[in-house]
Parts: sequence; C-alpha cells; structure tokens
Amino acid sequence: MATGLALEKWYLELEANGRDHHTAELCLKQLVVRRGQPFRLTLRFQGRSYEARVDHLTFIVSTGPNPSEEAGTNARFPLSDAVEQHTWTASVIDQQGSELSLQLIAPANAPIGMYSLTMEASTGSQPSSFNLGHFILLFNPWCPADAVFLDSKEERQEYVLAQDGLIFQGSAKYYHGIPWNFGQFEAEILDTCLKILDMNPKFLKNGGRDCSRRSSPVYVCRVVSAMVNCNDDQGVLLGRWDGSYADGISPMFWIGSVDILRRWKNSGFQKIKYGQCWVFAAVACTVLRCLGIPTRVVTNYNSAHDSNSNLLIEYFRNESGEMEGNKSEMIWNFHCWVESWMTRPDLQPGYEGWQALDPTPQEKSEGTYCCGPVPVRAIKEGDLTPKYDAPFVFAEVNADLVEWIRKADGSLHKSFNNSTVVGQMISTKSVGRDQREDITHIYKYPEGSREEREAFKKANNLNKLGAREKPGVTMRIRVVRSMTVGNDFDVLAHINNDTEESHSCRLLLFARTCSYNGMLGPVCSSKDLLNLSMEPNSEKSITLPVLYKKYCDYLTESNLIKVRGLLIDLATDIYLVAERDIYLENPEIKIRILGEPKKNRQLVAEVSLQNPLPEPLEGCIITVEGAGLMESQITVDVPSPVKAGQEVKVRVSLLPIWVGLHKLVVNFNSNKLKAVKGYRNVIIGPP
Repeated sequence: MATGLALEKWYLELEANGRDHHTAELCLKQLVVRRGQPFRLTLRFQGRSYEARVDHLTFIVSTGPNPSEEAGTNARFPLSDAVEQHTWTASVIDQQGSELSLQLIAPANAPIGMYSLTMEASTGSQPSSFNLGHFILLFNPWCPADAVFLDSKEERQEYVLAQDGLIFQGSAKYYHGIPWNFGQFEAEILDTCLKILDMNPKFLKNGGRDCSRRSSPVYVCRVVSAMVNCNDDQGVLLGRWDGSYADGISPMFWIGSVDILRRWKNSGFQKIKYGQCWVFAAVACTVLRCLGIPTRVVTNYNSAHDSNSNLLIEYFRNESGEMEGNKSEMIWNFHCWVESWMTRPDLQPGYEGWQALDPTPQEKSEGTYCCGPVPVRAIKEGDLTPKYDAPFVFAEVNADLVEWIRKADGSLHKSFNNSTVVGQMISTKSVGRDQREDITHIYKYPEGSREEREAFKKANNLNKLGAREKPGVTMRIRVVRSMTVGNDFDVLAHINNDTEESHSCRLLLFARTCSYNGMLGPVCSSKDLLNLSMEPNSEKSITLPVLYKKYCDYLTESNLIKVRGLLIDLATDIYLVAERDIYLENPEIKIRILGEPKKNRQLVAEVSLQNPLPEPLEGCIITVEGAGLMESQITVDVPSPVKAGQEVKVRVSLLPIWVGLHKLVVNFNSNKLKAVKGYRNVIIGPP
C-alpha cells in the first residue's frame, strides 16, 4: 500500500500569476488573482511523487467570517480533469518528478476579498491537511463571464490599469484638467481598500452576509460610495467647504489618493481632513480600480444640488441682485462623481454599462450618505425608477433654474436668465490621451430634440416642458482675452435691444470671488448705471474692470470669479440676469527629467515656477508624487520670500520601480498663489 503524500514545499507562482492576471505590481509579496481565470500553483512532494491512481487531493478556499458553501464564501473541490463554469476547479497542468503543477479557477461570480487556501491529501487513509496560505481575489474585466467585463483593451488600460489621470475643474467655458495620482497598485493600497470593505457598517453588523454580497460589483460600489466619506461610519474623508482648513489639509492641495489612503490607515482609520467632490471621486476611483472595477472620474459643469427632488432650483434675490434665503439648493460651477462599468442583472435589459455613483456626502440614500450606482442610460431616458438614486442624479444634469427678484414691498418678480443651463460639458479624461472627452451625450439627448422632450415627460420634468418666453432685450457677459492670476482684466456686459422701441434700463454689474460650489466671496468690482438708454435695434457693451489688488485677498483655491449682470427695464419692470464664471489661469509648472529613465536607476526631477504676482510669495511648498516613480510623496520647503517675477527651482530624486508610462504630479502652494498643479509624463525603460 502506498504511503501518504508528504508536502515539502509549494509555490504560489507570484511572478507568472501576476503577469497573467495583470496584478504584477500587487504580487510582490502576496498572491493577487482575478476571478474566472486560471492561476498556477506548484506542489513539491517529499519521498514520492503524486500518483493520480491512488492519491486524492482536495482544496478548500474560504473568505470572511463564518464561511459557508451556501453563501459562496467557502468551497471544497477535488483535483479533477473537468473544468466547470460557475464553480471552483483544480486540474493538473504538468508533472515533473516530485513537482506537480496545477491550475485553480475561481468562478467568475465568486466574492472578492482575502481567501485562505488549504489542501487535503489522502491515500486511502486519514487525510493530511496543509495550509497553503492566503490569496486575494479581484474582479476581472478581462473575463467575459465577469459582471465587470470590458471588451476594449484600450479602455481596460485606461479605466483599470492606469494609475494616473486628469480631473476637470474650472468652469464650462474655462475648463482645465488637474493631474491626479490614483496609485491603485502602490504598496499598502490594496490592503487598505480591503480594510475599507471590512470597516463598513454592513460588515460589522453581519460579516458573513457582507462578504457573500461582495460577489456583486453593484454592492461593492455602493459600499465604497458610503465609505469614502465618513459621515455615517469610520470612512476615509471628511468634507468641508467653508474655507477653514487650518486643522487639516485644504482639498485643493491633494494631488493623489495614495497619500490620503496611507494617512487613513496609519492614523488608525481616523477621518482625513479635508475632501471636496473631486477628492472624494478620485479616492473612490482608486479603490474601485484597485478591486478590479473599471472606473473613471466625471465632471459635470453647472451641476444642480436638488435636495427636495422637484427638479427645480429656485434663487431669490433682492433688487440689487444679492442672494437671499436658503442656500441648501445650489448650482455648483462643477461637480465630480465616478462612473463604473458593470452589468445590472437586478434591472431591466439595456441598463448595463456605465453606472454613476457619487461618494460626496450630499443627501442620504436608504439612510446612508451615498449615491448610486445608477445606470447612466436611465438618466438619459428620464427613467427615475431604477436603483439607486436616479432622481438625484437626473436633477444634477437636468434641473431647471428659476430666479426671483423680491422687491422692497415683498412682491416677487420672475427674472430671465438664459446664461446658466444645468448639466453642461460633462467631461472625463480621454482614453490613452491627456485630453478631455465630452460625454454629455450619454447623459442627455440634444437640447430641443424630440427625444429630450420624451425623457423630460417620463421624468415628469414639467419645468423644462413649458414654452420659454424670450425678452426683446438680451444680455450676456463677455471677456476680452484669457485671464491669469495676478493680472487686471476687463469683462463686458453686452446688451442687445432687438425691438422697435427704446428701453430705459438700470444696469448693475458685480464681480465676486467664488468657490467651485457656487458660494460667493466679497465684491471685488461693481458698477451701477441708473439710466442706461437702449435705442431700437441697438447694442451696447459696458466695461467692468477687475483689478488684482481688489480680488487678491479673496480669491479661493478654485481661482474663480463670478460676474453677474442685472438689467432692469424701468418701464416694464422686467428683470434680466446674465452670469459668467471666469477661471483665472495659474502659471505653468515646468518639469525636467535629468538622467536616463530606466527601471531601478535613480533620476532627478527639476521643478520650476515663476512668481507671476506683483508681490512676493511666502510659505512656498512644492509637493511631488508619482506611482511607479517614487515610494512616497516628497515635500520641499522653498526659502521665502519669492519676489515678484522670481523663478523657484527645486530638485527631487526619483527611483522608478516599474517599466512603462508614468505621471510625475506636482503641487505648488504659498500664501498668495495656491494649489498650482503640473505634471510630466515619464516613460521608464527596462534596466
């Protein structure tokens, strides 16, 4: 009778599995594989070789607390020649003497997470058990049977593997992309992402059920949406929008998710101060890409925050155009969320593909501050019934704006405002290029089209279905050239009288610093023309100068100035509002790479910037990070003061650890010039 098998060594084949599963950066110290795809395991036996005729090998995998076969968190399966779908299998690839090469396959719908792997060997007697360690199982966008399967190789590269990108900010007419280091394959990030799942309230309440439900990307996305903010739990980021960040870090100063996630982990999972929408979205993007779900950050310009689901944002102003009353419902200059790619077996056919989810804490969903995932297709069709949070997302891109003027006697007069249209220039980074892709068309039908009206009818968006009255006198705000921080500039109120009658008007023009969420700072320029005469079929341009010395102390890190004109027809008592959000461009950060860019060879990055302001800068700090180029973020203090026109120049050391294209991301900050971003693409060759 044959003696029992004795296992001498086993190899989890980290290098080969990492290469095959697109997890090479994660497989340095532990096995990380994707579901629905074979991974390799080599066994070396002592004394004698494996004999299929007499030896029986059985494998046990389990994840989470109280694992069970019913929940899909425990599986027991023999070594077999049959490879079946929808179940765990193990089969022989090759045998050379005492070494046995195997392949194991997790079903394409297995729960993701940390698994233990055990083998039992029996030769007609009591089985021997061998603990083979642990591995991490991820979603698999390369597997057609996986719910997150993405067919395009280029899109998988962008939305799963790319560790950097651009996030669009500014305004609809002056958009710009800031670089971001997602860093989902950097050291400690995967473990931190799994910790996010394990600290969510659903896991703490019933860990076995939560781990079982991790088979669904819909469920995982919803958990991540809630856990990136800390409003209901021990989540990652605390949001703040009032400009007071002294006890933390301003949201504008972050340049990557890695630093945020490491701080959260190293602090014992205490909330990190502070985040705003693009920070919440970027961290969610990092977590979801890390777990294997194709994800991208999206920016919606003129984004509505509709808290009562009536698809209407109402502004009340006094006769001078100043805002009054409740400001909980606002139109933000821009708002960021993420989209993730998956099937939706819980919904009707046609709602697979991109799903919108928003980790910024705005309104509660089923009692928790989270939002989505909701099919983008449903938003376009005006279908507000699918899970989750379709009415809120529909309002973000489709709500109507109604403005009222409250006169001194308390009466309300509706004003005309054709300059602010909700849901403009919906943007994301292009696949494979550092450019903007306009994706408005996947959220909305063309304005005025039959399909748009049908979508509004289905959504009961009655405000948008009514005929729009057009006044005979119109106004718009124009600019004469691109504007940069530190300069004076002019804006124009351009007024047209398209009627056959003269109109006597009053014009109030204001320029105010502005945060990206629409909150206004002090007035930095104004003009009040009490008697502006508009002749029949005429046009006029009124100039409003905006001076640096007036806005310099109030400009936020958003670099936005809102110009608003209020035109009052004195005879008819008609009020006309025109607005424009102006983004002031920052100076360019120049980055030079010194040395030959090869793996494991030290490089130097030279970072420089010229002070464009007519005054010196104090407290200058340069922060640098880049996935695959350096282990952790580097911060350099620049000697003060930096005089007007003076160039700042610093050098930082890099040690690339991965071959390929990487982004070096830089942030410059000072007392007067804040959150200036720059980046340089660096191609690292083999050693």
